[in-house]
Amino acid sequence: MNWLLLVLGGLFEVAFAFCLGKAKTTEGSATYVWYAAFLAALAMSMALLVKATQTLPIGTAYAVWTGIGAVGTALLGILVFNDSATFWRIFFLVTLIGSIIGLKAVSH
Repeated sequence: MNWLLLVLGGLFEVAFAFCLGKAKTTEGSATYVWYAAFLAALAMSMALLVKATQTLPIGTAYAVWTGIGAVGTALLGILVFNDSATFWRIFFLVTLIGSIIGLKAVSH
């Protein structure tokens, strides 16, 4: 169950990065809505991380949480914000995904 909470926390990390990206591209009061969504996603992400670390090793949990956030945000950048999708960028994202899976596999 705590692994599920950790994955959800990582996805909320992607959500708060998305909100920052959208806030950068909007003007006026819409910007404040995106910043409010950022704060809500940030709070949820942190709360889920805290809950997950009550039973999972902190080093593993934090690495997986940030890894999910990093991969998700990079993919979101490619798919939504037109970031470059070079071979090496994709290659290293795949190796990061492999590392996240490996940490889950060897953790107790």
